[in-house]
Amino acid sequence: SEESGRSGERPSRSTVPPVTDRADSPRRSTAGATGRWDPMASAGQLTERRIRLRYPDDFDPMWTPGTPEFACAANAVSLMMPVIEPYFVRTGAAAATELDEPLRTGTETYLAQERAHHGQHRRFNRRLLARYPRLAPVERLLVRAYQALERRASPRFNLAVVAVSETMAYSAARWAARRRRELFDRADPVAATLFLWHLAEEVEHKASAHEVHRAVDGGRPRFRLRMLGAMVVALVLVMAFVGMGTTVMLWAERRLHHPLAWLRLTRWSIGFAFELLTNLATTLVPGHHPDDFADPLWYEVWLRTFDADDDTIPVWSATTADLNPRPDRPTGSRCPPPTPSPTPTSSPPPQPSQAAEPSPSPAEPATG
Repeated sequence: SEESGRSGERPSRSTVPPVTDRADSPRRSTAGATGRWDPMASAGQLTERRIRLRYPDDFDPMWTPGTPEFACAANAVSLMMPVIEPYFVRTGAAAATELDEPLRTGTETYLAQERAHHGQHRRFNRRLLARYPRLAPVERLLVRAYQALERRASPRFNLAVVAVSETMAYSAARWAARRRRELFDRADPVAATLFLWHLAEEVEHKASAHEVHRAVDGGRPRFRLRMLGAMVVALVLVMAFVGMGTTVMLWAERRLHHPLAWLRLTRWSIGFAFELLTNLATTLVPGHHPDDFADPLWYEVWLRTFDADDDTIPVWSATTADLNPRPDRPTGSRCPPPTPSPTPTSSPPPQPSQAAEPSPSPAEPATG
């Protein structure tokens, strides 16, 4: 397996500069002195990345052999991407005509990232449909559902659905980052790279749809009521179609009645529900902005290794799982390294007849 078809031509770059901008300090508020949201201050810099992925001829859609249930659920999410992300793009492009700079330019880059995502997922899904032909009716129903939503709902409500969906995607990225070693253990490197690249850019543009929604609809009556309705619609659609797709693949893999499969899915679902519902509730708080969330820094470090000259990013491996955002801290730690305990004053000195051992040198910081 290789990424870009050329991952063997260069070693994976696992040594990257440390994150120094947001590792310790809280995120800068995007509200001005009056406490009101300021789109000029919150417009961030996004990067359009068009990576190229090549799958081996013998690619197995059960690309996480250690946790095939996760592959089923992730594949069901992938089945939705070529449908819902074009819906995001059309909704965002229609709203962008009402935006001022620099928010309009940032929105165009955000939409370009979404186009790249669904293009890669469309290629991946061809392999899914070839292996699981019973996914085709699920895909057709999915298309009809989002077409009906786009046609019958108002532009402002569709924009709210997009903003809520981006919060859901960001929640999935945060949930997966903490479990990446478990979920992607022995995973196919190309498929894992696809999903992690997508999740990393969801973290990067977590505020984009929110900012567009606030700029277009933020001052209108019943704004939060529309947000609440959009949450219900987005949750029902995603749960229904991910559930259907996962069930089809579990049945095909003869794991639908496997106790361990349901134990894992239940445990993951509970953890993700806690992450998701907490984040969705936070978005309803007056004055909230997605920059108030604490990002998983691993994604940012990994995206820094993207090579724009040949559209490559280091393929997923155990090495990339351990990329350390702060070389002066143990991987995954958000606390300062422990300070060695001082030597007790009551310790007896070495006996004159014995050679005293040299004092240990100060412990060097752990690296990833």
